[in-house]
Amino acid sequence: MSSGNFQLHRDPYGRLVLTTASGAQHSGVVPVRAFPISAPDQGLSLLSADGHELLWVDHLSELPEPVRTLLDDELAAREFVPEIERIIDVSSFVCPCTWRVLTDRGPAELRLKGEEDIRRLSDSRLLIADSHGIHFLLRDVAGLDRRSRKLLDRFL
Repeated sequence: MSSGNFQLHRDPYGRLVLTTASGAQHSGVVPVRAFPISAPDQGLSLLSADGHELLWVDHLSELPEPVRTLLDDELAAREFVPEIERIIDVSSFVCPCTWRVLTDRGPAELRLKGEEDIRRLSDSRLLIADSHGIHFLLRDVAGLDRRSRKLLDRFL
């Protein structure tokens, strides 16, 4: 089913409830972005509690504000991708190593197991996975300060 006439609200337990155009209700709905990093506003699937797609949304921006707010809140709770703003220090230029960084959510330390933990998403965007499975986004390599770029260049 593609997006059309539907309603979304939270039940008393905080779970999302989808009411389709036909009146069918689905409790425990889970929103999942198709491309959370490269196109966060495009392509969203609403899945049932057992993982079946109930509804596809082409563009979040086309949804009414109350529905978009509910989805944004739910996605923020599920998606944790801090953005690296500055690289403060690296323990070594050989992996495994520990990076001390400043993110949009505060200071953090991440441990890289290997250079393959740094994945290029575009010319200026990187996704860095630490040994705990947390992904850090570096949105604009060119926008980093000079010291951060110099440290990063040793790994690219």
